[in-house]
Amino acid sequence: MFTTGRIIFASLFAAVFIGYLIWAYAKDAKLSKTYYKGAGYILLILTAIWIAFYTFVKLT
Repeated sequence: MFTTGRIIFASLFAAVFIGYLIWAYAKDAKLSKTYYKGAGYILLILTAIWIAFYTFVKLT
């Protein structure tokens, strides 16, 4: 089912793909700090609203 060639190809493909993902993330992390400043606060606010809504619904 899995030949030696397929195993070599799959491992090389996975290594190159993971390497590209790491490179792209490192490149994009610099821009994310600039454009998404304060996104964590919005996430916290939305989570708090969701929890408040959930508890309100469960209490009634």
